[in-house]
Amino acid sequence: MNKPSMENIAKPVNRTGYIHIAFSVGSVEEVDHLTRQFREDGFEVLNGPRTTGDGYYESCIVGFEGNQIEITV
Repeated sequence: MNKPSMENIAKPVNRTGYIHIAFSVGSVEEVDHLTRQFREDGFEVLNGPRTTGDGYYESCIVGFEGNQIEITV
């Protein structure tokens, strides 16, 4: 959407409302590969790849609109 009254304000990672989307990519190797590729492409990697406290293997990046994207097995 684009209109004159739109604002592109800063979007902190921890906020109310829709803040992230998760994609299951099927394997630890693919999580590692995609995280490396996103980093090389200039995306901010927030964390990972890592095993979380609740046992998930994941990494999180900041997408181009400021939303957190979780890449998991």
